[in-house]
Amino acid sequence: MIRHCVFVRFRDDVPATERAAIHADLEALRSVIDGMGKVHFSANVSPEPFARGLTHGFTIDFRDDAARDAYLVHEAHQRAGARLVAALDGGTDGLMVFDLEHDPEKWEPVFGKDHAPTKS
Repeated sequence: MIRHCVFVRFRDDVPATERAAIHADLEALRSVIDGMGKVHFSANVSPEPFARGLTHGFTIDFRDDAARDAYLVHEAHQRAGARLVAALDGGTDGLMVFDLEHDPEKWEPVFGKDHAPTKS
């Protein structure tokens, strides 16, 4: 599984209705991209001071690299991405994308009172 993480800094003049429309554009891609999961969109709620000015983010889980890659090149994603970038402070300078691979066979973190993350 690939978790596609996108963090953004919207311009101050972008209303919540436009942010919601961008989310809806991205969510609509689920009907045309096989292996694409729900889009989870939120404002940053972390109390830590490390957001570097990024204000919102979203994640999408993809079944595998192929599903993520199909999403990246899809025409509807290109349109939604352009709409998103147009709403950001500084265009692509207001954007960070990070993809995480999750394979429980290779890596399963274990947390506990006396445990740091470990490999299985």
